[in-house]
Amino acid sequence: MPMLLKHIDAIAREKQRDVLFLSFPPAEQRANRIPYEQIESRKQIIAWLDAHQMKWLMCGDVANENVMRSYAGQIHIDVCYDPNDPSYQALQELLEYPDGNVRFEGVRFWIVSLELAMKNAHHDEPGFWEKWAEDF
Repeated sequence: MPMLLKHIDAIAREKQRDVLFLSFPPAEQRANRIPYEQIESRKQIIAWLDAHQMKWLMCGDVANENVMRSYAGQIHIDVCYDPNDPSYQALQELLEYPDGNVRFEGVRFWIVSLELAMKNAHHDEPGFWEKWAEDF
């Protein structure tokens, strides 16, 4: 079934703040022929988020006008990046070891800054993506 997903940078612009993002590199999925729904680490993380009432949603990578990618399981976690916030601390403890390495193989934990997201602010202009599709 077709899905219309927001890019993570568009989410950051909507929220007007840095946002948290998990990706599951597609190359690893293709090598093992695992659909994103069956990635064990993704299922475990989502179950933990749900159990801790942390909102999340499926999203795309940072938008790039020169690349078209299939959805590969990426998710935005709706927790503010604040090292002093207990929700962020719990999430970070789940995802990272104390030295900053990710606990789950094949998972990337990102902070997408509002500064980076604003570089694509022109994508929010009415009709931008429709015009882009016509010219692609």
